[in-house]
Amino acid sequence: MGNIWLYGLIGVCAFAILYVVGCFIKISRLSEGTSQMRYMSKIIRKGANVFIRKEFTTIGIVVALLAVLFSLFIEKWSGLTYILGAAMSSIVCVLGMKSATLANVRTANTARETLSVGATVKTALTGGSISGLSVQAFGILGLLIIVLAAGVGPQSVDTLTGVGLKDLPAFNGNGIIDFAALMTNTSVMRVTTYSLGCSTVAMFNRVAGGNYTKAADISADILGKIRNDLPEDDSRVPNVIADFIGDNVNDIAGNCSDLLESFVATMSASIIVAVSLLTQNGSTLTAAFFTSSYIYPLIIAGGGLIGCIIGLGFVAIKKMSQNPSKELDIATYVSAAMSIGLGGVASYLAFGRGIDPSVLAAAGFKAGWASPWICAILGIISGVAIGMITEYYTSADHKPTRQIAEYATEGEAFVVTKGDAVGSKSCLLPILIIGVSLLISGYVCGTYGIAIAALGMLSFVGTTVSIDAFGPIADNAGGLAESCHLDPEVRVITDKLDSVGNTTAAIGKGFAIGSAAFATVSLIVAYVGNYSGFNLETPTVSSFIVIAGCIIGGALIEFFCAILTDNTIKSAKELADVGDRQLSDPDVLSGKKTPDYNELVSLATKSALRRMLLPSVIALAVPFVGGIFFGVDFVLGILLGATIVAIPRAIFMGNSGGAFDNAKKFIESGGLKGYGKGSAAHKASVTGDTVGDTRKDVVGVALDIFIKMMSTVATTLFVVINAVNGIIGIPL
Repeated sequence: MGNIWLYGLIGVCAFAILYVVGCFIKISRLSEGTSQMRYMSKIIRKGANVFIRKEFTTIGIVVALLAVLFSLFIEKWSGLTYILGAAMSSIVCVLGMKSATLANVRTANTARETLSVGATVKTALTGGSISGLSVQAFGILGLLIIVLAAGVGPQSVDTLTGVGLKDLPAFNGNGIIDFAALMTNTSVMRVTTYSLGCSTVAMFNRVAGGNYTKAADISADILGKIRNDLPEDDSRVPNVIADFIGDNVNDIAGNCSDLLESFVATMSASIIVAVSLLTQNGSTLTAAFFTSSYIYPLIIAGGGLIGCIIGLGFVAIKKMSQNPSKELDIATYVSAAMSIGLGGVASYLAFGRGIDPSVLAAAGFKAGWASPWICAILGIISGVAIGMITEYYTSADHKPTRQIAEYATEGEAFVVTKGDAVGSKSCLLPILIIGVSLLISGYVCGTYGIAIAALGMLSFVGTTVSIDAFGPIADNAGGLAESCHLDPEVRVITDKLDSVGNTTAAIGKGFAIGSAAFATVSLIVAYVGNYSGFNLETPTVSSFIVIAGCIIGGALIEFFCAILTDNTIKSAKELADVGDRQLSDPDVLSGKKTPDYNELVSLATKSALRRMLLPSVIALAVPFVGGIFFGVDFVLGILLGATIVAIPRAIFMGNSGGAFDNAKKFIESGGLKGYGKGSAAHKASVTGDTVGDTRKDVVGVALDIFIKMMSTVATTLFVVINAVNGIIGIPL
């Protein structure tokens, strides 16, 4: 183990980036179709670019300000690592959005030219692969830059006068850790600020992008389907282009930054816990063990990236069937299997050679060198299982979603009530899986095992994001087919892909919240590990300060959900009013006059950006403000309470929203005999879908970022919080 592994991982990332470039070239060479398709596609690209440019201008100011503060008051290089995290997230967002706006029209044209589901799937998945592989490659690359720039131990005690990873840990001449040197945690600062940079961009993207896309989507559905009996994505509805753009800025750019943040958070948590192990067992752990435990998370991530390239590449070259779900499942299973195999090899090479079994036992490795591998497998299996459960509750192929469609014949209230029940039921099994996985991984490999299990769940995130991105690309393709008046057969193909895409998106959300639960627990453990470094007494759950923090943390989640929902509905009302005004022109409604799409695009952009600051600031400020006044114990309570409430809430939001959406599509596809598009049952299902839109694409997706961001902020600022609280804190 050593730098050779790190340079090898850079090679893997470089190969993945070359694969991404190849996908870009392949997509770009495909035809965009008719002149009308090219025109509509150009508007979508232009609108998406304007939104991203304006959003990143605001984000850039926030990032620059915080970077200066981190370098001044935390650690001198942490500002740069924070900027690096934000930059990697931004690059991934731009690449994902660019690829999606290229692939959507080409996917529609592939369906138009071939009338083949298989060929259309291949085009959409090629576009999605750019997003997915970029997420995993750039996430690993940023962390590699930090590790290589600072150096990886072991180093001598004499180097402790500097800062960086090379200073932690320090070893004496016998290769035994000098426990006193563990007080220098500059490595943790750099890793956590890198993760926090990714989190900052992800939070802004999810909040602003979610507001944009769902305000446009809700207003377009209300104006088109409910008030004017127009088909979905009809070009006469002024809001429809803003809806198309929203699919790219939230479901692509937002999703890329979201899962990049999850992926980086799990890698960072693994590294932080590896350092924490030293503070607890410094006298018994060796240099070889630390090096292995520090680098192993990166190797797991790199092995998963190789698995993703193989899985996606296999599907790209094989003959496609007419079953899109089957093809996407193949990519997932091949990637997961490769990740498991490579993870086992890495675990043996890292911990099975050159490390005495007694050292592994002292670190809590119950199964020797295989302990981390077992935890990684547990994470992968948990992720796949959560995905299968999510598919059951959200796919129109299964009973829960079909029951929602059946209840639509009774009206809107029945749809919403049944959907709520489906969403609530869907929470139990995923949370049981998460809980059991936490118990087993914690037993097998301690807190390090919990962090590795989280990383295992996201070890093939490249494939997960690729399949996630497939959905909005197919959705946009269907919208273009409708708005450009292509043959109905084309819309049948794109609708089939879109329905599958809704399910894959729900599965992706399940992966995100599952990994968030693991990562947040790991970050909380790392947060508690700071107590020993400052000779503080570790609090118990019976502490009234911790309990108070728990209650407030849980309530904070509900307040956060309320803000996001309220902001979205306010924006939707603004867009609906403007769209209604345009549709009052008979020439627009009849199709003789083209609506002013730009007015709606501009309004959606301004509204989303205006309302994105408060929710994001809450995640950044609450741990710090609460800590300086009430202490680090209070912050611990906030983290625990927020996590406990957020996990089931996020699952409920994502699954109920996905079920509402697919129930509507089930009716539109003719699955409910006697009821189709335009029927009373269909309108009731549209109402359910409208309710679910904000849940799954605004609130649910932001909750996992929220709890991880608060945990990362708390861990990063522990030193400052504790010091300032000693000066201005309220005595309790």
